Amino acid sequence: MNPFSSGTRLRDMIRSIRACKTAAEERAVVRKECAAIRAAINENDQDYRHRNLAKLMFIHMLGYPTHFGQMECLKSIASAGFPEKRIGYLGLMLLLDERQEVLMLVTNSLKQDLNHTNQYIVGLALCALGNICSAEMARDLAPEVERLLQFRDPNIRKKAALCSIRIIKKVPDLAENFINPAATLLKEKHHGVLITGIQLVTDLCKVSTEALEFFRKPKCLDGLVKTLRDVVNSPYAPEYDIAGITDPFLHIRLLKLLRVLGQGDADASDCMNDILAQVATKTESNKNAGNAILYECVETIMSIEDNGGLRVLAINILGRFLSNRDNNIRYVALNMLMKAITVDAQAVQRHRATILECVKDLDASIRKRALELVYLLVNESNVKPLTKELIDYLEISDQEFKGDLTAKICSMVEKFSPDKIWYIDQMLKVLSEAGNFVKDEVWHALIVVISNASDLHGYTVRALYRAVQTSIEQESLVRVAIWCIGEYGDMLVNNVGVLNIEDPITVTESDAVDVVEIAIKHHSSDITTKAMAMVALLKLSSRFPSCSERIRDIIVQNKGSLVLELQQRSIEFNSIVEKHQNIRSTLVERMPVLDEATFSGRRAGSLPATVSTSSGTSLNLPNGVAKLAAAPLVDLLDLSSDDAPVSSSSGNDFLQDLLGVDVSPASVQPGTSQAPKAGTDVLLDLLSIGSPPVQNNSTPSDILSSSQDNKSSVAILDGLSPTPSGGAASMIDLLDGFVPNSPKPEDNGPAYPSIVAFESSSLRLTFNFSKPPGNPQTTLIQATFTNLSPNVYTDFVFQAAVPKFLQLHLDPASGNTLPASGNGSITQTLRVTNSQHGKKPLVMRTRIAYKLNNRDVLEEGQINNFPRDL
Repeated sequence: MNPFSSGTRLRDMIRSIRACKTAAEERAVVRKECAAIRAAINENDQDYRHRNLAKLMFIHMLGYPTHFGQMECLKSIASAGFPEKRIGYLGLMLLLDERQEVLMLVTNSLKQDLNHTNQYIVGLALCALGNICSAEMARDLAPEVERLLQFRDPNIRKKAALCSIRIIKKVPDLAENFINPAATLLKEKHHGVLITGIQLVTDLCKVSTEALEFFRKPKCLDGLVKTLRDVVNSPYAPEYDIAGITDPFLHIRLLKLLRVLGQGDADASDCMNDILAQVATKTESNKNAGNAILYECVETIMSIEDNGGLRVLAINILGRFLSNRDNNIRYVALNMLMKAITVDAQAVQRHRATILECVKDLDASIRKRALELVYLLVNESNVKPLTKELIDYLEISDQEFKGDLTAKICSMVEKFSPDKIWYIDQMLKVLSEAGNFVKDEVWHALIVVISNASDLHGYTVRALYRAVQTSIEQESLVRVAIWCIGEYGDMLVNNVGVLNIEDPITVTESDAVDVVEIAIKHHSSDITTKAMAMVALLKLSSRFPSCSERIRDIIVQNKGSLVLELQQRSIEFNSIVEKHQNIRSTLVERMPVLDEATFSGRRAGSLPATVSTSSGTSLNLPNGVAKLAAAPLVDLLDLSSDDAPVSSSSGNDFLQDLLGVDVSPASVQPGTSQAPKAGTDVLLDLLSIGSPPVQNNSTPSDILSSSQDNKSSVAILDGLSPTPSGGAASMIDLLDGFVPNSPKPEDNGPAYPSIVAFESSSLRLTFNFSKPPGNPQTTLIQATFTNLSPNVYTDFVFQAAVPKFLQLHLDPASGNTLPASGNGSITQTLRVTNSQHGKKPLVMRTRIAYKLNNRDVLEEGQINNFPRDL
């Protein structure tokens, strides 16, 4: 016998551990005790086994390893006496779990104890089995537990019911064995047994369809309804009374079971309507226990089959909850109302004023949940008053809440605005109050809407001018204001399009320039705002000739900027103002109207819903799999591969054109350039990066053609020398370096067969190949597009993408209208350079867009059948 183990009681060990001042001291004490316990185990010390197990459990609770004592638990369980079994089962539940292989050894002891004549030992075995039962143990011991559900003692029946719940969760196939015993438990008078029986029935219905149908029968359902009615109408019973309510725990269990039985079954729901109405009206709500019952009653009413009157009653109860002083009750009421709004939105609308008050609550969780609920309540009829309330609160709301609040307000206004002028007014209010909290896509969308509201340009620019005078710190407001002043500054000065609701305002050209100058010099302005301000100044230099010299001085101030973007803009814009007066007015003319549908589709991550194939069925792609027309757009190339794609597109990022800022730059392979746009605004960027292109009326080609009449832009570009000099050179450099088209090489290389690269029921694409002399890595591809349908295609655009080891250049297409029935074609030249020539073959993905009867059509494919030697 170990003297240390026998002489140290559990309380002495606990006292010594608590007296430790450092973790090292505690570890030393635990290590010493564990060594003594190991020694006692090795000596098979039976006298103090229970004390050692108790110590091990405390050490385990402190987080130290105690696996060496697991077998001692099994030895204690195998003992004959109740005290040893009790400490053994307690150690078993604490030191082991169902994943331990040692647990298999205790199954036989459990079986013997479940059949023991001492009911207390039976109770110990049931508690242990209910806590650590594994699937194998459940199969072996289920008959004993099922038998104990009819035991004479109510405490054993209660524990057997709880153990049965564990068994059917581990092995759902055993559920049918417990249906009849569980139905018997529902007739119990003892509340403890009845509650466990109801919980057993609830779990049986969740795991077994057979059990669910059995308990939905009128005989069982009527018994449950009667039990609930008896509990609701029962007189005062001291042993079950809580805050004046008889056994609220039984109330709640019965309501949860009725919810499971009534969900999806109209007949069962009809049987319980009356008792649910009685519970909802008779339960007192001035105590927490009553509120718990009412909450479960409301959840049951909202879950069972439709009963309009009951649901209105339930929602009114939730409305009362919103006026409760307890934050927890208000929070659960808001959660439940969010579910109820999908069932009966009109009933929830009656409590709109109370919900709005919750948005102003001091508790952050309640504020956020109430804001989400208000957002769900918004529709066309109430958007104006709700938006007004939220914008008024925005002025006094906490800083940490402004982000969520502005996001919801902007979304509401955009989704339900009755007209554009109201939309613009509300967005300006939000930007003036919390412009620093709105996301970039919000003010991008506002600019798109302003661009489309041609009759409101003057009104908008004047409203923005007024707003920016008092809210210069709001970055997003400043950006929208300087963009509008740059575009519509002449309307601001000349008071164009004045509406009756406006106050008169006088703005001079110098005043307009002042706003932009303040924005560019303000300490809080970031690079995007300053870059937009410089673009606006360049535009105003053409619109306000009298201020041109002052504008040039402001632009020149950034020639020495440490930010390369601003430095480059300053130098280039100064060059335009000083040396290129003849092209300045054309270069800075007003932006074209931006397509709202395209922008909305790009924000959602796909094209607008109007984009489809001409036939509405899957396309037959000879070099790829068939693609459904309705499938969402994905990247043209597999971006998860090591070879990143390089795109060549005939469109430009419209936000770059719009703002003059590279908002989302994309890496472009050297040697790849963009071809001029062929006239469409329906395609996204080829690789789904950036924003969709918008048709631009002021292309560089038009600018160049202004000095050379009777020449098309393509002809001018074709006529440019590869090494331009003089004025032409500076103009090309000024406009970001146009790459002139190379002269067409002579076809004196080896002949390659033509291929049909793409063919559908409405379109055919043919490739003809040639190679320039002395350059085997480069392939010239002549693409010919033929219309196979009887309809004319307009706004025709071809785009392609290749892997990283290829470089692709697209020349301008011969036109953007494809005649019907093969009566003509469009040709386009592609130049592909293969850096892995001889090692990797050519591969390409294509995207073709056009309009058919003013409907956008998109066709995609992959080309894998290029000739091998290319």
